[in-house]
Amino acid sequence: MGLDKLDLGIIALYLAGITLFGLRFRKRQRTLRDYFLADRNVPWWAIALSIVAAETSTLTIISIPGLAYDTNLTFLQVVFGYLVGRVIISFILLPHYFRGELYTAYELIERRFGRKLRSLTAGLFLLTRAAAEGVRVYAVSIVVAIALGTGEIASIAIITALTLIYTFEGGLAAVIWTDVVQTFIYVGGTLVGLFTVLHVVPGGWSTVHTMAESAGKLRIFDFSPDFWKPYTFGAGLIGGAFLTTASHGTDQLIVQRLLAARTQRQSVTALLSSGLAILFQFALFLLVGVMLFAFYHVPSATFGKADRIYPTFIVSQMPHGISGLLIAAILAAAMSNLSAALNSLSSTTIIDFYLQHRPQLDERRRVQLSRLATLFWALLLFGLAVLSLHKVGRVIEVGLQIASVAYGALLGVFLLGVLTRRANQNGAMVGMLCGFLIELYIWLGTRVPWTWYVAIGTIVTFVVGYATSIVFEKNSPRQPA
Repeated sequence: MGLDKLDLGIIALYLAGITLFGLRFRKRQRTLRDYFLADRNVPWWAIALSIVAAETSTLTIISIPGLAYDTNLTFLQVVFGYLVGRVIISFILLPHYFRGELYTAYELIERRFGRKLRSLTAGLFLLTRAAAEGVRVYAVSIVVAIALGTGEIASIAIITALTLIYTFEGGLAAVIWTDVVQTFIYVGGTLVGLFTVLHVVPGGWSTVHTMAESAGKLRIFDFSPDFWKPYTFGAGLIGGAFLTTASHGTDQLIVQRLLAARTQRQSVTALLSSGLAILFQFALFLLVGVMLFAFYHVPSATFGKADRIYPTFIVSQMPHGISGLLIAAILAAAMSNLSAALNSLSSTTIIDFYLQHRPQLDERRRVQLSRLATLFWALLLFGLAVLSLHKVGRVIEVGLQIASVAYGALLGVFLLGVLTRRANQNGAMVGMLCGFLIELYIWLGTRVPWTWYVAIGTIVTFVVGYATSIVFEKNSPRQPA
């Protein structure tokens, strides 16, 4: 069927509208507190929706249905772990973040250990976040190329440029409030898509249920003790909990939003409520994949790769107008995730690195440099996305693997800082290096599922870091927690 002028008009209207909406916040950015923390004056519900948008990318919307198409609903076990991780952050990490005026997660590390470890953790965040985000931006090209017929590089350039415009000008305030709008767009669009798929399957839900049940697509829990399976109950719950504790408790992408809350209590409320929204959202995306299986009932290889199934259905099967809305919804998720990455990468670059050497700069100059850092990261992510073309498999798992490789080392260091008194900077650095190298090894050299990466890396970092700290204790005096 393809897209017609109505669909293209809806997509163009969305792209223009969200960019202009984001630009409304450009005059409010006078200080770094304005630019990176939205003056700590954002209501909890907006932060909650922004957290949901920040951890939802094009990867999620196109790859999770593809995952369900190929397998079943057992990925939800990982999402249950996401809820556990949020509770852990609320009790262990958030109280420390709200002691003082922090702009980034890594300032907490300097306060506990010292500047060297702060630079190391911030640098690791920049490295792995940029790599993972490059894969996410690449995923945009899959959708836009199928929908608009444009080249993949041109598709990446269009989305990157439009997202850069409002992120560059409006800072975190623009990011959060555009996230709120975009969350409603992509969740609403996905609901429309779900009911549309249900309508075009002959026999409706009864056919979907019968076919999915016979193919084992409706299975949620897998209690098998097989360590090598990524989506068992143990791997999902433990792995999801460790992953979220790291991603939402040590990654500037999410921590920055939590720090923008008016109070610690509102930050906790935002974090926990976002978990319920994420559970609903992943269940929705997985169900779409099951319905697509009932509609096509052919191997995913027929489409080239599973990530292409949902975009192909939207363009070829959905009524005009609805298909345009759904493409706009997918672009909404892509832009919200990209804007979050740009702002968090910029904040870490300026606060954790540049201002350590030039603290005397006035606020006007600091904001100018922050915007230049945003531009730099946009160009770099564009380059990384282009490099990702034709080099990745199922993008949701590749993105999670790259992020997970560093998260264990980061979480281990943060837990050494908040849970122990004997840990010191030298010991923590050795533990972090060991944890990161172990994670690299299991990623590149073993068949260990990605769901275990963060747990293994965290344990190695914590144990080695604590033991090494005792050895170094005489030469590295303990610092107050």
